[in-house]
Amino acid sequence: MSKILWLFIAMLSLAGVQAQHSYKALIKDKNTNEPLTGVTVRVDGTTIGSASNEKGLVHLNNIPSGIQIVIFNYIGYEPLADTLLFPFQEDSTHNIYLTESTEDLEEVIVTSTRSSRSINDLPTRIEAVTAEELDEKATMKPGEIRMLLSESTGIQTQQTSAASGNQTIRIQGLDGRYTQLLKDGFPLYSGFAAGLSIMQIPPLDLKQVEVIKGSASTLYGGGAIAGLINMISKTPGEKPELSFMVNGTSARGLDVSGFYSGKKNKIGVTAFGAYNGSTAYDPSGNGFSAIPQYGRVTFNPKVFYEFSPKTKLMFGVNASHENRLGGDMRYINSPKDSLFFERNVSRRVSTQLSVDHNFGKCSHINFKNSVSYFGRDISKPVYLFSGNQLASFNELSYANHDEKFDWVAGVNLWTDQFTENKQGNYTSRSYNSITTGVFAQNTWKLAPVFTLETGMRVDYAMLSNPEGHSKGEVFYLPRLSGLFKFSKSLSARLGGGFGYKSPSIFTEAAESRAFQNVHYLNFEKVNAERSYGGNLDFNYKTVIADEVTLSINQLFFYTLLNNPLIFNKDSLGANIYTFENANGHLETKGTETNAKIGYKDFKLFLGYTFVDAERHFNGSYSVVPITAKHRINSILMFERENNIRIGLEAFYVSSQTLSNGFRTRDYWIFGLSVQKWWGKFIPFINFENFTDTRQTRFGNIYTGSAINPEFMEIYAPLDGFIFNGGLKISL
Repeated sequence: MSKILWLFIAMLSLAGVQAQHSYKALIKDKNTNEPLTGVTVRVDGTTIGSASNEKGLVHLNNIPSGIQIVIFNYIGYEPLADTLLFPFQEDSTHNIYLTESTEDLEEVIVTSTRSSRSINDLPTRIEAVTAEELDEKATMKPGEIRMLLSESTGIQTQQTSAASGNQTIRIQGLDGRYTQLLKDGFPLYSGFAAGLSIMQIPPLDLKQVEVIKGSASTLYGGGAIAGLINMISKTPGEKPELSFMVNGTSARGLDVSGFYSGKKNKIGVTAFGAYNGSTAYDPSGNGFSAIPQYGRVTFNPKVFYEFSPKTKLMFGVNASHENRLGGDMRYINSPKDSLFFERNVSRRVSTQLSVDHNFGKCSHINFKNSVSYFGRDISKPVYLFSGNQLASFNELSYANHDEKFDWVAGVNLWTDQFTENKQGNYTSRSYNSITTGVFAQNTWKLAPVFTLETGMRVDYAMLSNPEGHSKGEVFYLPRLSGLFKFSKSLSARLGGGFGYKSPSIFTEAAESRAFQNVHYLNFEKVNAERSYGGNLDFNYKTVIADEVTLSINQLFFYTLLNNPLIFNKDSLGANIYTFENANGHLETKGTETNAKIGYKDFKLFLGYTFVDAERHFNGSYSVVPITAKHRINSILMFERENNIRIGLEAFYVSSQTLSNGFRTRDYWIFGLSVQKWWGKFIPFINFENFTDTRQTRFGNIYTGSAINPEFMEIYAPLDGFIFNGGLKISL
C-alpha cells in the first residue's frame, strides 16, 4: 500500500513539474521562543535559498511542485531538514523551531567569572581553551603549559634566562608579573614562586583553560592588570577514567604520566602523577645548554566528598620537586669550579580546600582556603641565592543567580611571607605582605540585546621587611562591562577597569640575573603601580554555502600603567641593581584578530596581534623592549573523531627592540603534529620548529668569556628543531 501511495505522489510531482510555488516560515529558538536572524534556508538539490530577517521570517519563491526537502542551518544550532509536498493546501507561515547544538558550544563557566551564564552571554570576554585543544597541545610539551599559551593570539611566552630556561607570560604587551595565574579559582605562583612557574605546570590533568585579557581585578585582586589565566582541573565523572602517557624527544627528554578519576557513592577522587626530565641540549654547538638538564616529579591528588546534595567539599594537594642545571656543557658533563653553571633546585607544596553549600537552585555560599610553600636554591660560580615562600589565601563568597541578575560578593585575605637564607653580609630581601579585600559584582540582563556588568573591589595591602620599612595602601578598583547582542550572529563587548601591583623584586629583569646584586626594596620609598585599561571587541559568526562555518573576533585594547617599577643599575655602587618608580607612565594599545573557519573535517585558525607598547619616562619616549609589534599564528587542522588528527602550524614574529636599542630580525616557526586512534591506544608524533629557527643562527647568545658570560636578551627560540613522539593509553 505504501508503495502505491509514494507512486501516486511521484506522479503528482511529474504532473506539476512546471508549476512554481512559494514557502514562508517563522524561525525561532525552541527554548526561548525568540526569533532567529540570519538562518540559512535552502531547498535541497536546487539553487533556491535565502536567510531569515530580523523578525525570523524567510520567504522562498519559485519552488517546483512535488516532494522537496527544505534545510535549515544556523551556527550553534542543530541543522533541520523538513520534507514537504508542494503545492500546499493552504498559504500560511510555518513555524520552525531550532534546537541549540551541544557541539562547539562554550561550556558554562562558573570559575573565572563565578557566573551561571555561558561564555556567549557574559559581558566579560573569555577565551576558552577546550579539552580537545588541550589534548592536542599536551602531546607537544607534556611537562609544561608554555606551548599551550604561546600559540594563543595576544599571548607571548618570553624566555628570561638562557641557563635555567625560565619562561614568563606577556599579555597585551605587559610583563608577566601583571598576569594572574589561577588553578580552579585559587591564586597560583606569585611573587618568589612565579619563578619557573609555567615550566612546572603540566597540562595533562586539565579539562579547560580560561583566559581573560585586560583588567580582571574585581574578583581576583589588583595583580590581574594584563589579564588572568585560570586552569580548570578534571573532576570525577560517573565513569572512571584511567590514562597514561609516555613521550620522548630528540633532545633526549622523557615524560611519563598517569591520571585516574573515579567516583563511588558520595566520594570521588582524582590523582595525577608525572615525571618530566631531559638531558642538557646544545643544538648550536656554542658550548652552552639551550635546554638545561632537569628532572621533576609531580603528584596532584584530590578528594571530593558530598555531605548532601546541597553541600560539597573538595580537598587537594599539589606537590613537585625539580633539579635543574644549565650553563657550560663541560660543567654539566663533568663539574669543575672554573666553568659557568646555574643550578636551580625547587620545591612546591600547596593545599586547596573548597566547601560549597547551595541554598537552592539560585544561590550558594563558598569558602576557599589554600596554603602554599615554595623553596628555591639558585647556585652559580661563587654565588648562592636561597629562600622560602609561605603564602595563604582565604575567601568567603556568596552568589545568587536568576534569569536577570547574577550577584557575587565576598571577602578575602591573602598573605605572602618570603624569607631569604642569607649567604653574605648584605641586607636581607625578606618581606611580609598581607592583603585584605572586599568585592561585589553584578551581571544584569537589562534587555534581550543588552547585559550590563558592574563591579567594585576595595583592597588594603600592607608590606613590611625586617629592616623596619613598611607601607599600607588602600586601592579602589571599579569595573564596568557591557554586552550588546545585535543578532544571533553579531555581538559586541565594551569594558574596562582599574588595577594595581604591589612592588616586588621578583620580576623578569631580576630573574634574568638570578637576583644577583639586586638590592632589597625600601617599601617607604617605592609605591604600588596603578593601571587603567579597557577592551572593545566584536564577534561575528555565520554559515556560508550551508557547509562552511565562519567566526571572527576583533579586539581593541588599551592599558595605561602609572609610575611602573623599573630595574636600574645603581649609580652609587658597582654592579648593584635597584628598583624605583619611573617618572612617567607605560601604555600599551593594539588589536587582536581571530578567525575560525570550518569545512567538514577541516578547521583553520588564523590570528593576528598588533601591539604598540611605549614608555614615557622623564619626558622621553621609547618602545618597551622584547615586544613584537606584529605576530601571526595560524593552524590548519584535519580531524576525524576517534580516528586521526593532523595539524600544521605557522607562526610569525616581527622585529623587536632590545634594551640597548638594537633591532632584532623577524622570523617564522613551523610545526607539524599527527595523532592516530587505535581503540584505547593513541600514538603521536610532533615536529616542532622543523625549519630550525634559533636565535643562535642570528648572532651570539652571550658576550665576554665562557667562564664569566653575560647573556644577551632572548627574543627567539634557543632550542631549534625538536621532534617528539609517544603513546597515550586510555583505559
